[in-house]
Amino acid sequence: MKSRSICRSRRAVMAVAVGSVVALTATACGDNGSGSAGDKGDEGSGKGTITFWDTNGGVRTDIWKQIIADFEKKYPDIKVDYVGIPAAGAQSKYDTAIQGGGLPDVGGVGTAMLAEVAAQNALEPLDSRLSKSTLNGKLNQNLIDVSKAAGGDNTLYQVPTSANNGTLWYRTDLFKKAGLAAPTTWSKFYEAADKLTDKGKNEFGFTIRGGAGSIAPALDAVYGQTGITSFWNGDKTTVNDPRNVAALEKYIALYKKDTPSADINNDFTKMVAQWDSGTIGMLSHNLGSYQDHLKALGKDKFRGVPNPTMDDGTRVQVSNPVDGLSLFKSSKNKAAAWKFIEFAVSAAENSKFNQSAGQVPANTDAAKDAWIQQAEPTKLAAEALNGADTKIVQLPYYLPDWNTISKSDNEPNFQKLLLGKLSAKQFLDTLADQLNKAQADWKKNH
Repeated sequence: MKSRSICRSRRAVMAVAVGSVVALTATACGDNGSGSAGDKGDEGSGKGTITFWDTNGGVRTDIWKQIIADFEKKYPDIKVDYVGIPAAGAQSKYDTAIQGGGLPDVGGVGTAMLAEVAAQNALEPLDSRLSKSTLNGKLNQNLIDVSKAAGGDNTLYQVPTSANNGTLWYRTDLFKKAGLAAPTTWSKFYEAADKLTDKGKNEFGFTIRGGAGSIAPALDAVYGQTGITSFWNGDKTTVNDPRNVAALEKYIALYKKDTPSADINNDFTKMVAQWDSGTIGMLSHNLGSYQDHLKALGKDKFRGVPNPTMDDGTRVQVSNPVDGLSLFKSSKNKAAAWKFIEFAVSAAENSKFNQSAGQVPANTDAAKDAWIQQAEPTKLAAEALNGADTKIVQLPYYLPDWNTISKSDNEPNFQKLLLGKLSAKQFLDTLADQLNKAQADWKKNH
């Protein structure tokens, strides 16, 4: 397929440039460099050692080690080597291993990067395995559908573990002191951002994500304000619709006016830490930071609500990535690797993982557990995701170049936008041109 060869050739150039890294990676990842894209692997004995890459290492390390301990207790003949990878480096880590060898048996692959990894012939199709599994009929069908669509050819390359949702976290104590209503609409959001800012006291109404991961929350804010409900109008993206340009102008105008200037370099860890330790009124992040806020602030000083609606109550939000586990085609012990996936997404373990992460479980039995009713942000997120009045703008995760376009190609441009070196129109026109070309190439080959 032409699009796959394009992806492979592009990454081949990258792999040459980081050849020394490839060699180190291949040595360290459990299969001595034999696992690369296209390697068919083997079912193996169902025993022995498998390697698992956690692509949110550090943040999720503790809970994954608990799940691994539970698994090894049930399956004493299987040992799981855990490798924690920071989220910001996950895509490049996979790309390097795909070219040079050293892929894991199992790895976390979110829908934002799923198509790009699948297009390089690195992932095992899972439809047949799931149909014969104890998980069959136990996973949220909407999430299964998202996973299949994101893979690019309606094949299941990822078993979903969690649904996330954009969440607006706000300091209830600061809002009460200022006499502000909850920021449930965009008008109330902007009012609060302005009223809670007092630069002389180093107090700000909002913290904006300017570093790694900046594009998705910006698009969520843009589409949420305009009410445009489709990412495509025919074969052209709506991302640079004049209404979206105006919405982005309003959103980025918050930078340095109602936000700290340091936000220009904020990835999610810096942004969350800054919000938890300071006097900032609002933070836009997903459900995954709930436990951090709880530890830092206590349950009575903050609240998490779905991203704001339009003034008439219309809720439009972009699709959030679905987290999941993938089985790599190069694995020499697919039987043991699949046992690990089945176990990790079983009701008890999936519930345990998502309670720690504050996310919505993919396992429907786990989703009935009492902790969800007690965790208001997760409960509200689930209601928003499934609400009859909620309109979801489906981001094109199926495009093999989506992750590259939305991260390495445009995160630096977003920083230029915040600094006034690009206009909102220039930024969105550039993004639209790349997306339109990627869409045309994808349609040509599908």
